[in-house]
Amino acid sequence: MEMEPAARAVAARLQRAGFTAYFAGGCVRDALRGVTPKDYDIATDARPEQVQALFPRHIAIGAHFGVIAVRESGWQFEVASFRADGVYIDGRRPVDVSFTTPQGDAERRDFTINGMFYDPVAERVIDYVGGQADLAAGRLRAIGDADARFREDRLRLLRAVRFASLLGFEVEPETWAAVRAHAAEIGAVSAERIRDELVKIFRAPSRVRGFDLLDAGGLLRVVLPELDACKGCEQPPQFHPEGDVFVHTRLMLSLLPDEVSTPLVFSVLLHDIGKPPTARVDVDGRIRFNGHEHVGAEMTLKVMERLRFSRAEIDATVEAVRMHMAFKDVPNMRVAKLKRFMARPGFEDEMELHRVDCLGSHGFIDNHIFLRAKQEEFAHEPLIPKPFFNGHDLLSLGLTPGPQIGAILEAAQTRQLEGAFADREEALRWVKAEYFQPAAGAEKP
Repeated sequence: MEMEPAARAVAARLQRAGFTAYFAGGCVRDALRGVTPKDYDIATDARPEQVQALFPRHIAIGAHFGVIAVRESGWQFEVASFRADGVYIDGRRPVDVSFTTPQGDAERRDFTINGMFYDPVAERVIDYVGGQADLAAGRLRAIGDADARFREDRLRLLRAVRFASLLGFEVEPETWAAVRAHAAEIGAVSAERIRDELVKIFRAPSRVRGFDLLDAGGLLRVVLPELDACKGCEQPPQFHPEGDVFVHTRLMLSLLPDEVSTPLVFSVLLHDIGKPPTARVDVDGRIRFNGHEHVGAEMTLKVMERLRFSRAEIDATVEAVRMHMAFKDVPNMRVAKLKRFMARPGFEDEMELHRVDCLGSHGFIDNHIFLRAKQEEFAHEPLIPKPFFNGHDLLSLGLTPGPQIGAILEAAQTRQLEGAFADREEALRWVKAEYFQPAAGAEKP
């Protein structure tokens, strides 16, 4: 059974048992926009214990807040009792909840377009908050008092930016004024929740509008102050006619493809954050940022650890920032070094970072073209082939354990990458000739 029919079956079972049961929130918004919902939430006047009795296959994921996860036909749906939230004391969650009517439940939600219900049995929309009108008008509006909504849960500040950018909606003036008034309070939200919203904003094709709204709303300077510091950091006009580092970064975002990985988009955002602290002006007036990629990599590590990214995402992003200036040297690299450079795990994302870095500044992508040609040239064999011998082989030849073993293996790999060896026998002959000293009066073996 598909997801929607399964969700309808859950609502229908609740209604047959004498309860009210509606689809709620984002699935209603998306369906009215003609977009297939990614999930379905169900709101009901049944209490948690009644939901549990009606659906033996359930998980009490948030019974205190009236939420039960129900399994149906291989799908899982959150079934939540209509509730009114109690007092918010930390800007994140209510102290308690009370059960209420459908209208009371709608009025405690964040934005009108997320506050609608749909009765899948009667096939009708239930709208207590004007969500249909705002959806038709392309308008994002907080339900009720915007200041109160953002004081209750400050994550809604970032959600406002996400919905406005993803949907292409305008933020209603009072709602936007409240975003700006409360932006400095976003720090009350956990790093994980902030990270998740930023990822959703920046991985979407609408990322530039999200960037602009974060900036205009005063949120960027709080969640990514290192990026905000790039404003007014001037660059050499002969290499960066587009403007300062902040303008350059925004332009790069606009040049990315729709589908991007988290390390790619965050390496674009953070690749030049090392420029403000390294900016220097020579006696001849030229602006320099010596070592900014290494300083930027250290700063990127701190940013991504602060936002609780995974270790894999951190490592890939930091490496991309650290290596982004190395692309200028690729035409002069020896074959072995070039192959090692291209064999690194994040190379494809780094290639895209390099491409938009060039297009977002001087416009020359010669090195990108060069590397694509090299990929075709090297495509017939692994960039890093299996070595002809290993450390055990060297020890069996009579070498003693120590740092020399690693040095020999690296030297042999370099020669192998450059095509100096045809096979294992030739490689071993080279080792014996280079690293085994013949006895006095004897020739090298």
